[in-house]
Amino acid sequence: MNCPRCNNTQSCKDGIVRGRQHYQCKSCRFRYTVSHKSDVKPVSTKRKALQLYLEGLGFRAIGRILNISYGTVYQWVKACGDQVSLPESQDQVDIVEMDEIHTYVGSKKSTAGYG
Repeated sequence: MNCPRCNNTQSCKDGIVRGRQHYQCKSCRFRYTVSHKSDVKPVSTKRKALQLYLEGLGFRAIGRILNISYGTVYQWVKACGDQVSLPESQDQVDIVEMDEIHTYVGSKKSTAGYG
């Protein structure tokens, strides 16, 4: 373990901050940590999350499967959606078909309630 500033091998422990051991170089008094904690997920995890989302799973389900936060999954999907351009149709629409659910809802006698 060498000092990043002067490359000296002599150092002493200088406390623990947020669960990470700090060291201090004996020659230049520089404080540093040896292991860099990284929360960056691999690209394969992002790709798997996007694939599961396109298959129809929700954000929370994907988070449970991949052991990551559902907010992180949401951010990945949102970022991917911003990069994709949707095809735009220039043609005029001549005929529009309505689903029969419109007539079913219109024929119901009660609008709300239980029982």
